[in-house]
Amino acid sequence: MQALDTEDNLALSSSRFIPRLPAGAPTVSVVVPTLNEAANLAHVFAVIPADVHEILVVDGHSTDDTVAMARMLRPDVRIVLQNGKGKGNALACGFAASTGEIIVMMDADGSTNPREIPAFVQTLMDGADFAKGTRFGHGGGSSDITWHRDLGNKVLNGIVNVLFGTEYTDLCYGYNAFWARCLKHMQIDCDGFEVETLMNVRIARSGMKIQEVGSHELERMYGESKLHPTRDGLRVLRTILSERMRAQPEPCDISWRPEYRELHRNDIPGHLALATA
Repeated sequence: MQALDTEDNLALSSSRFIPRLPAGAPTVSVVVPTLNEAANLAHVFAVIPADVHEILVVDGHSTDDTVAMARMLRPDVRIVLQNGKGKGNALACGFAASTGEIIVMMDADGSTNPREIPAFVQTLMDGADFAKGTRFGHGGGSSDITWHRDLGNKVLNGIVNVLFGTEYTDLCYGYNAFWARCLKHMQIDCDGFEVETLMNVRIARSGMKIQEVGSHELERMYGESKLHPTRDGLRVLRTILSERMRAQPEPCDISWRPEYRELHRNDIPGHLALATA
C-alpha cells in the first residue's frame, strides 16, 4: 500500500491527530455505506473520533474483505447488510439501524474527512437541525471533483434553489449530519446517488433549520467511484422534478424504515446467520 503524501490524506496513525467530539456532545452514530472498500477503511477509521457512540458499516454485499477489515479495525463496529442496491438504500438501512441522537453520513473511499465530524456536531449543538456539508461555501473545497461534475452540480443546485427557495451552495455532496428526529421528515425511499438531493429537498420543505458546513473533499484513495455522472445526474433531475410535483409528506416515525439485516459478531460473510432487525 503506497505511502500518503499529506496529513489530510487520513492515514496518520499518531493519536494526536485523532479528533474528539465537542465537550458535552450527545451520542453520535457514524453511517458508512460500503461496496468493496476494504483498501480504504484503514485510512478512514484511523481518524474517526474515538468517542463516537457507534460506527455502522452498511455493506452492499462486498466481494472483498470489507466486512473483515472493518471488524479488525474496530471490533465494536456494527455491520448492517442493505436489503437492496444503491447508496440511497444503503443509507436508509444504516439510518434505520442507528441508535445515536446525532447521525453523521460519510463515504468510505477517503474523500470525506472524518476530522471534520466535530465541526458538523458542533453546528448541530449550536442550534441547527441539519448540518449540510458544502465544498463550495465558506471553508469548503475539493481535490477530486471534475469540471463536468462541478458544472452539473451547479446547474442542479440552481434548479433546487429556484424551485424550493433554498440557498444551497452544494446540492450533491454526501457529507452531512443531522439530529435523528430529522429522519421522519426525510422518509428515504430512493436507491441511488440522488439520495442527497432527496434529503436536502425534503428537509428544506419541512422547515427545519439547515446550516451549511464547509468541507474539503479529498481524492478517492483506492478503487473506482460508483458514480456515473450522466446517469446519476439525470436521476437527480428526475428527483427534483418529482419532489416539486409532490405534496409535502406528513412526518412519520417508522413507516419509512426499511427492514435491514445486521451481522452478529461471529457471523462470517459467505456463511451468514442473519438476524432481521
